[in-house]
Amino acid sequence: MKTHVQKKLRQSLPLVFSAMLLVFFPSCEDQLESSYTYQTQVPVFLQVNAFREADIIIEPPKPLDNPGKIYIFGDYLFVSEPGKGIHILDNTDPASPRNLNFINIPGTGDLAINDHILYADNYVDLLAFDISDPQDIELVKREEDVFPNLYSNEETGTIVTYKDTLITSTDPNMMWSSWGRPAFRTDFMAFESMAAVSSDASRGGGQNYGQGGSMARFTLLSGHLYTVDDYDLRVFNVEDPTDPQYLKNINLGWGIETIFPFKGNLFIGSMTGMHIYDASIPSDPKKMAVYEHVTSCDPVVVNDTHAFVTLRSGAMCRMGVDELHVLDITDLYKPRLIKSYPMDNPHGLGLLGDYLYLAEGEHGLKSFNVADVLEIASNQLEHLDDFAAIDIIPGPKSLIVIGPDGVCQFDYSDPEKLKKLSCINVSFR
Repeated sequence: MKTHVQKKLRQSLPLVFSAMLLVFFPSCEDQLESSYTYQTQVPVFLQVNAFREADIIIEPPKPLDNPGKIYIFGDYLFVSEPGKGIHILDNTDPASPRNLNFINIPGTGDLAINDHILYADNYVDLLAFDISDPQDIELVKREEDVFPNLYSNEETGTIVTYKDTLITSTDPNMMWSSWGRPAFRTDFMAFESMAAVSSDASRGGGQNYGQGGSMARFTLLSGHLYTVDDYDLRVFNVEDPTDPQYLKNINLGWGIETIFPFKGNLFIGSMTGMHIYDASIPSDPKKMAVYEHVTSCDPVVVNDTHAFVTLRSGAMCRMGVDELHVLDITDLYKPRLIKSYPMDNPHGLGLLGDYLYLAEGEHGLKSFNVADVLEIASNQLEHLDDFAAIDIIPGPKSLIVIGPDGVCQFDYSDPEKLKKLSCINVSFR
């Protein structure tokens, strides 16, 4: 008796043979061409004068379209739209946030807030806004040419940026053409660029800083603003919050992704490891150590004794792993891996006391008790898998989680049982 598989194989052979005939003996009839539609990013060239001469417009509230970063300051929640601007919401009641207005900032991605002064990038420039009255926002300073990596020709004032575009082609290889950059939406790459969690230790000179997520590229510490891009750490003096002054650039290598301040030190995540810098002299950070790992996308949060680092695979981290690494940092000059834990696809994370909240991308949100760092896997508290999560802020009023579908807030007064308070969904979903 022939098996089921053998019968299927016998039935399939004529079809296979027919397909081979079509390949090797094409007919003289017109051939059917397949077309491929995909999302990519195409280069757009701009002149710096074009955006410097344009007014920065404060617009009425508008729905979320492509949320990028979250940041909180006082009773306000700020949500960035990469390349477009920043939404401002009244978050006095996290169960019912109220959309106030939108700062239209072309080419923006990152933000930080220092004593009611909001810093944001505008392509190659740094802008400072007075947001003392969120209904009457004023641009108070433009620090020019401090992010020069966008220049394609600095002499002519030409910058290059990228625009999401749908392309239809009959050539499947165009998805990987050299002139365009594929947009890997399922890897949530658009979210990986901004903010930073502040702590009491990161407040300096009587200044009052806001709080952001672990995917930070802007952060504040001791009267200074620190920003990172793919290669560099930049230092600004903001002791006078309304007058940011660019000080210096420190090259860090390549694949730099995030920055996290803690007690006078800067912890910088990269695709190949974690850099630790001593910022006790705020204007002149000094390298203390680098913890190296396999190439993976990598944010980090820390406490007095441990660093928690997520490593993930993704569009820019194709050889990456999906793990949580726990490091002993009692000696900041010699960070040491204690243990690694497998995860689904970890992104941003937030730490409050003994509780770690971890965004697993399209796999949702996980929470852990990390009092015993050697038993984290057995101390998972919850796994909420009904929404995508990219980054997290453990705020004073709520746990704020952002993902491609919007921003959700949770009551976490009971760390072992999150209670959803509200969600602001994107406009097109």
